[in-house]
Amino acid sequence: MPSVDSNPSLNSNVAAFRRFNRWYTRFLGVLDEEWLKGGYSLAEARVMYELATREKPNAKAIALALGMDPAYLSRILRRFEKTSLLKRVTSKKDGRSAYLALTRIGKSSFEKLNALSEGQARGILNTLPPTGQTRLVNSMAAIERLLAPSAQEQKRIVLRPHRPGDMGWIAFREGALYAQEYGFDETFEALVARIVADFLTDFDPKRERCWIAEVNGQNVGHIFLVKHPAEPSTAKLRLLLVEPSARGMRVGSTLVEECVNFARSVGYKKITLWTQSILVAARHTYQRAGFRLVEEQANFKFGKDLVSQIWELDLTESALGKIAGLEENVEPGTRGA
Repeated sequence: MPSVDSNPSLNSNVAAFRRFNRWYTRFLGVLDEEWLKGGYSLAEARVMYELATREKPNAKAIALALGMDPAYLSRILRRFEKTSLLKRVTSKKDGRSAYLALTRIGKSSFEKLNALSEGQARGILNTLPPTGQTRLVNSMAAIERLLAPSAQEQKRIVLRPHRPGDMGWIAFREGALYAQEYGFDETFEALVARIVADFLTDFDPKRERCWIAEVNGQNVGHIFLVKHPAEPSTAKLRLLLVEPSARGMRVGSTLVEECVNFARSVGYKKITLWTQSILVAARHTYQRAGFRLVEEQANFKFGKDLVSQIWELDLTESALGKIAGLEENVEPGTRGA
């Protein structure tokens, strides 16, 4: 009998994970004898896809790509050969080696299966409004990143300036995430709304910036640098946020680094920020970027008993090396108002 972990939260998550798997395999028809009524099992359809889309594939490469038992794959390939779907082509460079290729019949079968699969996807997505389609695709991408993280993900981080519509998204995500993760009430969302409204109203492109972080075309974070209202040589870092789906990719560190470099380039002497002590990961990011905690004050804000903090970075000191040395394993899920 399988052992049960003593962690109730983990047990609940395991049950939810298995429940979703059962539902999703039934929803897609994965367990049907014929995938999409196309005459082939799901395993056969996946092998056919690899044969059709790879350049001169061989059995070993396909087995590795699909995580399939080589003996099982060999049986599928033999069936494809017997039914004239597959042929083995001898290499012109090396007569001792050969690669796999679909025949004319095999290509026709693949095209039919591919059309059925695309039709299924279109049919599912067409039942959802555009916002629902975006949520579904983003959630799928998040699952893929969490379960199969790629070392190349960091290289696809793109920082861009704000565009129309971004400020509404920022206020929405700040309000939703802080409520979900820290129990903040609607007064926090109201504060964020005022910050972004003031930014748009008084925006000085020579001295201020908003950066939106994207990964594979999806918004995953943001940060602001604005003028201090009372100190011309001081900038304020505001609204640093990283989406949960992008944490662990150095998005937060990249945003802070860009913010500091811009502040230095336009002549600011100091950056200050206001945040809360419960944002533990934020402290690590700010500290590694060279910020120092200069003030703390207990108060009641956003429906919670909090300890507010003010951090400062002196840009007249040699802080560039500290920024460049940000460690990649710093949790970038950091936020500060």
